[in-house]
Amino acid sequence: MTHPIRIAPSILAANFSKLGQEVRDVVDAGADWIHLDVMDGHFVPNITFGPDVIKSLRSYTDATFDCHLMIAPADPFLEAFAKAGCDILTVHAEAGPHLHRSLQTVKALGKKAGVSLNPATPERALEYVLDSVDLILVMTVNPGFGGQKFISAMEEKIRRIKAMVGDRPIEIEVDGGVTPETAGIVAAAGANVLVAGSAIFKGGSIEAYRTAIGAIRKPAEKGR
Repeated sequence: MTHPIRIAPSILAANFSKLGQEVRDVVDAGADWIHLDVMDGHFVPNITFGPDVIKSLRSYTDATFDCHLMIAPADPFLEAFAKAGCDILTVHAEAGPHLHRSLQTVKALGKKAGVSLNPATPERALEYVLDSVDLILVMTVNPGFGGQKFISAMEEKIRRIKAMVGDRPIEIEVDGGVTPETAGIVAAAGANVLVAGSAIFKGGSIEAYRTAIGAIRKPAEKGR
């Protein structure tokens, strides 16, 4: 199954003093999804925001809220993020011992379920949950900070995951170091959802965001 290219700006790089307006502006500029990087200072060495912030943003757009939970444990908080208005809840394979249970919980909450893999985690961690997921998020940097450089070895990992997915209706997302220079590479490898933060939230205006989104979308679509 072929999914369209989707650009999912990470609000981690937005201006937090006007976060609601930033979400609205980047959607008006052509963003397909809003990527919400939730970090707990435990699973990753940074702290960002929780469900209350996401709930406050929900009224600014009806775009898909793509919630990337870099927290451990994740299960006790899934319901709160679902109620906050997230459409996709992505948990890390490394964040707990019962990945299948976590995915079942997300599905029971009526949300789409995603699994994320850190760079050092092999794709075989997905083998027995493929029929339970809607999205696979391949971390192309080590999670915890924005603005990192794309890890080139992840290109082949994306290709292997694409082969594993086969005809299943699973979207493949990449997060980390996505720029106009790497967008075509990851799309050619099989990714269709591209997360970008610092590459998009620069310039501080809708026009600047539109230009940045187009600069990523064009090579991604060409690379397919």
